[in-house]
Amino acid sequence: MNPLPLPYSLRADDTVALLLLGCFLLSAYVLSRSRKFLFLLAKDFLLNRERTSIFANSTAADMRYLLLLILQTCVLAALLTLCCLAGGEPQLVGRVPSALLATTLAGVWLLALAAKWAVYSLVGWVFFGNGRTSLWLESYSTLLYYAGFVLYPVALCAVYFDWGWHTTAIVGVIVGILFKMMIFYKWQQLFCNNLHGILLLILYFCALEIVPCFMLYQGVMQLTHYLIINI
Repeated sequence: MNPLPLPYSLRADDTVALLLLGCFLLSAYVLSRSRKFLFLLAKDFLLNRERTSIFANSTAADMRYLLLLILQTCVLAALLTLCCLAGGEPQLVGRVPSALLATTLAGVWLLALAAKWAVYSLVGWVFFGNGRTSLWLESYSTLLYYAGFVLYPVALCAVYFDWGWHTTAIVGVIVGILFKMMIFYKWQQLFCNNLHGILLLILYFCALEIVPCFMLYQGVMQLTHYLIINI
């Protein structure tokens, strides 16, 4: 009698381990090279300043490090999504190579962030002017950089402590809510000076932050079903 194959486990997946190790090394490298610049970005995010973008004073090396941090955020978000799929859609994870799944999910997250960046730029250019829009895009980017540092221990625990997809999803939602709260805080600083502005901000917040979350969820689900059927 042939032994039954062991069920798929994220902690035994070499691809997942390599991605987590790569993210750790990337974080250490960026912090060693651009720690002061990241600290300055965080400080400027918390303050309500009225001056030109700090990106104007950044070096090309700083920008390369920051782009790597955005890529790390997408990879870690993809790993957390993979953790949820491993529990919610085990037939998919068992049939599709984890490297393909992780790459596809990271690409979906990267496209979603790029689309939001484009929408923010368009809406800001139409309604708020280039100055405030530039400050907002800088603040939004700062959140993305630091999101990678926050998501790393979450992904590490989800993979190696067997949280299960329910716990992983709950923690992911909590992190997402905190992220949206920081966005709302910065929007209030930059764009709201009165009650009318706050009401308008709430409408924009629902349109640009809440609705895209449901669209992203539906997109991942449709992609999952497509992979199950065609692979």
